[in-house]
Amino acid sequence: MESVIDRVSRSEELNFLLTNRIPRRLATRFMGWWSGLRNPLVRDASLWAFRTFCDDVDLSEAKQSRFGSLHECFVRELKPGARPVDPDPAVLASPCDAIVGAHGRIEGTRVFQAKGFPYRLEDLLPDPALVAAHAGGTYVTLRIKAGFYHRFHAPDDLHVERVTYVSGDTWNVNPVALARVERLFCRNERVVLHGRTPRDGQPLTLVAVAAILVASVRLHFLDVLLHLRYRGPNVIPCNARLQRGQELGWFQHGSTILVFAPAGYELCPGLAEGVRIDAGQRLLRRVEGQ
Repeated sequence: MESVIDRVSRSEELNFLLTNRIPRRLATRFMGWWSGLRNPLVRDASLWAFRTFCDDVDLSEAKQSRFGSLHECFVRELKPGARPVDPDPAVLASPCDAIVGAHGRIEGTRVFQAKGFPYRLEDLLPDPALVAAHAGGTYVTLRIKAGFYHRFHAPDDLHVERVTYVSGDTWNVNPVALARVERLFCRNERVVLHGRTPRDGQPLTLVAVAAILVASVRLHFLDVLLHLRYRGPNVIPCNARLQRGQELGWFQHGSTILVFAPAGYELCPGLAEGVRIDAGQRLLRRVEGQ
C-alpha cells in the first residue's frame, strides 16, 4: 500500500513537472487576475478546486466564513487569538505558518536551499552591507504551502529601516524544485525587509520569496503592492516599528520566508526539517554563552 509520504512525494513531483513547463510569469499574472474575480460561479468553482486539491486547507480558524473571491480566501485573516505569540525575549517566533526547511549556521556567506544545493548571500541580498552583517549568522527556511494561512508577522520587536524589491522569475519552490534548480531563491522575485531588533540593534532580515502563481507581496507599512509589474523604486526607505507578532503583510498565495538572524541562535527543540510550525511559535533560540 502506498504510504502518505509516497503520495505527497508523487504529488510534489507532478506539481513540479506541470508548473515549470508552462510560461511561469504569464501563468502568475493570470492567477492574480482570476483569483480576484468576484463572480459567484468563478468564486465557488475556484474555492472547490482549492479545497479539493490542497489537502492542507483549514478554514475553521478564519475570521470570516464566506469569501467574495478566491483571493479573499488566500489572504484570509484568522480569529483573534488563533496564533498566540511566544513572549520569551530569548527566542524568535515564527513569522508564519510553514514547513521548516533548510536551516543552520551560515558558512561565511554560503547558505543551503536543500542538501547539496548551496547559494551565496551575495546572490540573494542586493546590499553588500547586509551580506556582511549576516556572514556567519543563522538562517532558517520556512515554506508556506498553498493551503496555509498566508499572512506573516514580526518574529520579535522589529524596526524595519528599508525594503528592497528584486524582480525575477517565479519558479515553484516545493522540495522537488529546491533539489533540482540551483540558486532558486536567488532567481525568483523577492522582497527583502531590512530590520533590526530595537532591544540590541542586531540585524534581523526577512526575505519573502515569491513563486509561480504568487508573485505579489503586500506590506502594511508601504502604500504600494510589490509584484511583477512594479517599476520601482527598488529600494524603499521606511521607518516601521513593529511589536513582536504584529502583522507585517501577506503573500497573494503560498511561498517562502527566509529568516536571517545573528550568530548565536539555533533551531528550538522539537523542530527539524519537514516539521510544521505556526506563526508565533518558538522558532530560534539564543544559545547560552554566545
